[in-house]
Order: sequence, then structure tokens, then C-alpha cells
Amino acid sequence: NGGPYSLWQLKVIQEVITLVVFTIFSVIAFKGETLRWNHLVGGIFLVLAVYFIFKK
Repeated sequence: NGGPYSLWQLKVIQEVITLVVFTIFSVIAFKGETLRWNHLVGGIFLVLAVYFIFKK
């Protein structure tokens, strides 16, 4: 056991950090693009993934 997090938890944390950084960059760099409903749904699924992975 290498620490307090499992392999799956570490992978989800890594994906969330990557997508948050990419989202911030995209909003700043591509100001002409609009966010759509499917982007919001994708974000909600990420939050749900974190919830279910860390649920005991």
C-alpha cells in the first residue's frame, strides 16, 4: 500500500485536475467559443465520478 489513496482514486484525481486546467485554459484562450449543455453534463458526470470513487 503506497498511501491513503487507491489506484482508481489517484486516476480520477489526475483526470479532474487535467480537465480543470484545460477548461480554464480554454475559457481564457478561446473567448469566442460558447459553453453548451453537453459541456455542463460532462462536468456533472466528473463530479459524480469523484463522488462515487471516494464513497466508502
